[in-house]
Amino acid sequence: MTERSFDPRTYADLDPARRPSLGQALVPVLGVVVFLGIGSGYLGLAPHGPLLWSIVLTAAVGKHWLGYSWDDLYEGIAESLLMGLQSILILFVIYALIATWISAGTIPGLMYYGLSVLSPAVFLPVTAVLAALVAFAIGSSWTTAGTLGVAFIGIGSGLGIPAPMTAGAILSGAYAGDKQSPLSDTTNLAAAVTDTDLYDHIHAMRNGTALAFGLAVLAYAVLSLRAGGAIPAGRVAEIQGALAGTYDLSMLVVLPLVVTFGLALYGYPALPTLVAGVFAGVATTVLVQGTAFTAAWDVFLNGTSPETGVPVVTDLLVSGGLAGSAWTISVVVAALALGGLLERVGVLAVLAHRLAAAVRGPRGLVAGTGVSAIVVNAFSAQQYMSIVVPGMTLRNLYDEYGLDSDDLSQAVEAAGTPTGALIPWHAGSVYMAGVFGVPPWAGEYGLAGFAPYYFFAYLSPLVLFGSAVLGFGFDTSGKSTGVPRSSTGTTADD
Repeated sequence: MTERSFDPRTYADLDPARRPSLGQALVPVLGVVVFLGIGSGYLGLAPHGPLLWSIVLTAAVGKHWLGYSWDDLYEGIAESLLMGLQSILILFVIYALIATWISAGTIPGLMYYGLSVLSPAVFLPVTAVLAALVAFAIGSSWTTAGTLGVAFIGIGSGLGIPAPMTAGAILSGAYAGDKQSPLSDTTNLAAAVTDTDLYDHIHAMRNGTALAFGLAVLAYAVLSLRAGGAIPAGRVAEIQGALAGTYDLSMLVVLPLVVTFGLALYGYPALPTLVAGVFAGVATTVLVQGTAFTAAWDVFLNGTSPETGVPVVTDLLVSGGLAGSAWTISVVVAALALGGLLERVGVLAVLAHRLAAAVRGPRGLVAGTGVSAIVVNAFSAQQYMSIVVPGMTLRNLYDEYGLDSDDLSQAVEAAGTPTGALIPWHAGSVYMAGVFGVPPWAGEYGLAGFAPYYFFAYLSPLVLFGSAVLGFGFDTSGKSTGVPRSSTGTTADD
């Protein structure tokens, strides 16, 4: 999908009279860490409250300490929300799509046939590879997770694979495929903000992505052998019987899948593609399942609650529809508002400037870029900002160290794109948790989390850091002469 163009302010762009010192910039940063750590981690609150506390603290610092007007602060929030608007709209649509695909029999059909051909011993690595292929073909990790991913959760449950493990495998494949796809929004964004040819960027990422994903698939192969065990006698037949007894599972139920992925492969953007998938789901519900037209659109709004006679199947097929997205979207809106405030009052620019000043050589610059992308991910709550802020802020420094632009582009995407789903208040994490019904970390609402099993999120930045240290995939010998200068015009020692 095409995101709105956004140019973050660099350190030099900030008004010196209102430019925060490092100490001032760390006040809201530490506030976010403390509020979310105590509120969500220790007290077990939903992230809404701690995010609001963080917004109030950041706004107070900006208004009363740094001298920003309320209009300045509102504008920062508005910029961030506008940048994330398509993600918010996709969240609305994907919740409705899941409900309509359940009522149409599409997801139940994928579960039914998947249980016939997959086994516990190969389920996790096969899931990761299939998710990667689909994400590469359509250029969207979110669409892959919200469609095929939901079905894989059901298949894994039927095979005795814990849902957090399945979710981790889906995410590893979805993000690995997304990173390498020329149709991906983040891939195009990383190339654009670093002034890199798109296919040069994809080529530069290829070896690192292949190594990280290959290691993840091997880990899933080992985990699969231990996770599933023996399926209780009659379990698969019971689940398949419940599905076949509740839905018409003729091949016509794959129509929404064909429409959605067909449009994606043809090059349509994610949002209209998913909307088309909703209409195809409603049409299939009416024509194949025999549901009344008004009832099918009620599913679109209010979700599904089928009576299959088998509790585990019923629980898997309950969905909230469009109305059920409110909890998730409210977290995303609050997180985006906080990220916009942190950008507007100069916190992100100051942190990036300090990082640039601390760099001591090409290897440190590449590794520091990855760290910067992860930090911005955490405090802006959106992967676009994690690519744009370091990509725009550090590219002059890459020139001065004699590094190519694709060194920068692969660094920001290797660390920025996959890691967002690990951060509980991040838009990607909130979305994935809502789609899978699994939180990112254990202890949230008494459920186990997917983050420990999302191997690609750890391996991708680790491979980046290892490659930077060893010089593999990067020309870190340094081709510039003289003392490198930061993008703000100050020396790296300033």
